[in-house]
Parts: sequence; structure tokens; C-alpha cells
Amino acid sequence: MTSANQQNLTTARGAALYIGAILGPGLLLLPGLAAAEAGPASILAWLALLGLSGLFAAVFTALGRRIPSAGGVMGYVTAGLGPRAGRATGWMFLAGVVGGAPIVCLIGASYVTELTGGGQPTRAAAAAALLLIVIGLAAAGLRASARAQLVLVSLLTVVVVVAVAGSATAARVANWAPFAPYGWLSVGSAAATLMFSFAGWEAVAPLTTRFADPARQLPRAVAIALAATTALYLGLAVATIGVLGPRAATDVPLAGLLSHGIGAAGPDVAAVAAIVLTLGATNAYINGAAAMAGQLVRPLPGRRLAPMHRLLAAIGVAGLLLITLNGLGIVSTAALVAVPSTLFLTVYLGAMTSAVRVLRGRVRLAAVPAALAVAVMLVFCGWALALPAAVALAVCGPHRGRVPTAARQLSCYR
Repeated sequence: MTSANQQNLTTARGAALYIGAILGPGLLLLPGLAAAEAGPASILAWLALLGLSGLFAAVFTALGRRIPSAGGVMGYVTAGLGPRAGRATGWMFLAGVVGGAPIVCLIGASYVTELTGGGQPTRAAAAAALLLIVIGLAAAGLRASARAQLVLVSLLTVVVVVAVAGSATAARVANWAPFAPYGWLSVGSAAATLMFSFAGWEAVAPLTTRFADPARQLPRAVAIALAATTALYLGLAVATIGVLGPRAATDVPLAGLLSHGIGAAGPDVAAVAAIVLTLGATNAYINGAAAMAGQLVRPLPGRRLAPMHRLLAAIGVAGLLLITLNGLGIVSTAALVAVPSTLFLTVYLGAMTSAVRVLRGRVRLAAVPAALAVAVMLVFCGWALALPAAVALAVCGPHRGRVPTAARQLSCYR
């Protein structure tokens, strides 16, 4: 894409890209996972996160207008909390992508095995194959274009609308009782898990400079994206509980809804959509993370691996290990989701805290409850809190001496 084209992002296309950043294959898994953790009360977690998503949208829009930079969330945290915090945030974000890639592949594999049959080993083998395909395509230089991302967003939207609308007649009020079978604290655990599907508002930052008139277009694009994602998330969450009832605690909720909506072809449609979304979304995640990796990782001398290939190697090694552990039944899907969810929560906590320091007016007030809400969700992450702590220690440990001056801050990212 040329530089000229990059400056011609329309409001509608920007909104679609933001929707694509929030929606993804996680939507195919998390309604069932949240239902397994909190039962029908998981709808409260969805509602809370949708409200929090509105705060995220407002804060990241303001940050994007105040600090128009392609550096993304790492630049935001640096502006308010300093270079060490910014660098730690960048590494946590990369770690979240590395931990999230195998989950996306497992989601696609779940829908395949739901259609073809097979247990956890078969699912793990399919997920490993999807991961290797994505890594191979990325290594070959294939990058999903903005138009391809728009097609993926449209595909996911159509499939979700068909599933929700088509299965509406099968909804039963009795499926909402008992409402909180695992206690009210389970809602907090479900909310922490669902954060995996709500990370994405930080994508506002790199796109800010691509609008011809950011002050006018950016708020409109974000408002459209917020309305669309709210409708899709809430519709799917309500349908999963109301239609599937006791069977809502599944890794393939969309297949169940489509079976009610369009009959026997439902699992086939869900499997095709899941594979396409897995390949496209993972490719987009990897290429998006590669830009940040280029700022954080120093190129090695000679002909050694470039930052992009080192990132792919990390995703491959960590992804195959996590998929294997899941296939052997050693690590559950919920535990895998806890890894990137906790890392992304920490990234957002840094961004919201930084926003409190650098923003002014009403949007600064929005950052305060957002930061508090993220901090509360982190309490429910349990053992996974060791991950961001380890990343922060590893990044900041070698730099315990003098903090770089403002003139030298950029050198921290090169």
C-alpha cells in the first residue's frame, strides 16, 4: 500500500478496521468459555466489559488525537509513565500475541473436529497444522491487506447475525436458571477471561495518522465500531445462553447456534468460517506485532534472523508447546486463554494509568474508572499474574541504573 493510500482512510473503512481489531476468532470460543465459568451470570461480565469498552474507546481516541504516532500503545505508556514502562508494555503486548496465536488456531481446530470427529489429540494436530501454515505464509511475506481484513469482518458479522437471528425461536427462558450456579465471584473470573476478546482498541493509535481529518473522522469511526461490536457481542452472548442452555459450556457455541438456525449445514458453515478467520486473523496479529518487534528488538549483525523471523520462531516454538500440552490434557483451554488475557489487561492498565497523567478534561475522568476496572479484573487472574511480573522484571532489570534522558528515549526502542 502506498503512502498516498495510507492517508486516504475513510470513516467507514476506519470503522471496519476497528471492528476487525476488536472482533476475531475469540468470538467463536469465549461465549461458551464464559458460560462454563459463570453460567447465565456470565452475561453480567459481558455487559460490564461492553461498558468498559466504551471507556477504552473514548480514552484511546483521545490518546490517538493527542499523540498521533505509529508507536501504538507502547508510545502512549511512554508518554505518561516513561521509557521503561513503555518498553515493558511493548514486550507484554508481544508476549500476549505469542500466547494468543495458538489459542486462535485451537479455536479453528475445534470447529474442524466438531465437524469431522476426533478428540483432543486430533484437535491439537489440526491446530498445529494451522499454526505452521500461518507462520509459513508470514515468513514468505504474505500480509493480509486492509481489504482482506474488511472481508473477514464482513464474513464474521454475517455468520454471527445468521446464527443469532436464526436460532432465536429456540431460545428458552428456563435456560437462564439458575442464574449464578457458581457464585457471584465467578462473574469476575469470566470478565478476566473475556478480556481476550476485547483487546484491540489500541489499534486506534497506528491508524490515527491515516485519516485526512482525524479530529472529525476518528471519533465517528470509533463510535460506529463501538455500536457494532456491542450489538454483535451482546447478541451472541444472549443467544448462547438462551438457546443452548446447559450445552452453552462448549468450545464451539457458534456451531450449536447455526445448527438451530440453518439446520444440518450449520457445523459446516461454522468450520469454514473458523478456518478462514483463523488464518486471516492470526496473519494480521503477527504482522501487527512485527511492527512493534522492529522497535523493541535490535537487528542482529550479519545474516542472522531479522526481528520478524525471530518473532515467528517464538510463536512457532511457544505455540506448538502450548498446543501439545493442551492436546495431552495437561493445560486446559481456559488456562491458555488466561495467558494473553492477563498480559493484555496489564497493557491496558498501563495505558489507562498513563492517560490519567497526559489527558485533560472529561476524557481524563473516563480513564480513572477504566484503570480501576482493569485492576479489579487483574485480581481474578490468579497465577497468570506471574507472567506480566516476569516480563517487567526481565525488561527493567538490566536498566536499574540511570533512566535515559528525554533526548535518548527513542534509542530504547531501536
